[in-house]
Amino acid sequence: MRFVDEYRDADRARALAAQIAGLCEPGREYKFMEVCGGHTHTIYKHGLADYLPEPVTLVHGPGCPVCVIPMGRVDDAIAIARRPEVIMTSFGDMMRVPGGHGSFLDAKAAGADIRMVYSPLDALKIARQNPDRRVVFMAIGFETTAPSTAMTVLRAAAEGVRNFSVFCNHVTIIPAIKAILDSPDLRLDGFIGPGHVSTVIGCRPYGFIAREHRRPVVVAGFEPLDVLQSVHMLLTQLAQGRCEVENQYTRVVPWNGNHRALEAINRTMELRPYFEWRGLGFISHSALRLRGEYAEFDAEALFEVPGVRVADPKACQCGEVLKGVLKPWECKVFGTACTPETPIGTCMVSSEGACAAYYNFGRFTRRRIKEGTRT
Repeated sequence: MRFVDEYRDADRARALAAQIAGLCEPGREYKFMEVCGGHTHTIYKHGLADYLPEPVTLVHGPGCPVCVIPMGRVDDAIAIARRPEVIMTSFGDMMRVPGGHGSFLDAKAAGADIRMVYSPLDALKIARQNPDRRVVFMAIGFETTAPSTAMTVLRAAAEGVRNFSVFCNHVTIIPAIKAILDSPDLRLDGFIGPGHVSTVIGCRPYGFIAREHRRPVVVAGFEPLDVLQSVHMLLTQLAQGRCEVENQYTRVVPWNGNHRALEAINRTMELRPYFEWRGLGFISHSALRLRGEYAEFDAEALFEVPGVRVADPKACQCGEVLKGVLKPWECKVFGTACTPETPIGTCMVSSEGACAAYYNFGRFTRRRIKEGTRT
């Protein structure tokens, strides 16, 4: 297939659904985790759950980069942004992420100079245009966005733009998956691997899931037929007694990853000893920081930050949602106190958040299902 509409063909989807149903063993239930929030949005935007047989359940994982940022890190960034000499820059989906004392938008309304950018290079441009200010880029994301941050740091160093720095919150996907696999309250039969991250790291890093945990993995694209085909590939592996890593997204994902992107990351960044994930707690060697030789571009080295751990609101169950233990509509505040306009948790804010996907594409359907089960 060459064109987008071919990946959304309803007849092909129905044919795949029939093949998926034929692979299901009678009396057995299957639970697959789509690690990436982009897959969650595809599933609910296009109604893919309706194409799957009842024994197959898809649950979401911790692959939304905004969703896993803990409240304390948001508060640290706001503390930097409130300094009069600072211009804080951020991707748009971070602007409304709640910290313990409000969001970027709240701080901006109170007078902080916080600007939305589309890439770290935009932040570097602002630094060039404002040599008397200190421009900080709020760097977030998995390995997907880390190369752009790394390349921007290298360019800033080459050009001598000393008023530019990065508040680094890049996280890595493999430790998060390990934490999920070690969770005692979740049984999974396989993984739909994250397509975006895999364009950088490739498919090899997921090998331990198949070898050590005996779970199949299929790295998948983001169109409806991509997701359905990945489910078909997972079920085929299980039916044949195999546990392997397969690449459905071959048109984009190289098996061994993007060497130039990985080189840029390794040149400028190193693993932190530990990092707090929202809902998952502290995970060792799960996030990146700038190397010491680039300390002049490291906002954590240049500014004092509170560094205080802030507990999530008691009503928020983002942690359980990120681990796939709860569906968003099972959260008590979903769609009532917590909406995209008034988010309590990060999963309702991000364009990749599971709660946002359910709210925008499946809330009322799920509510009717819940009501039907009670009557």
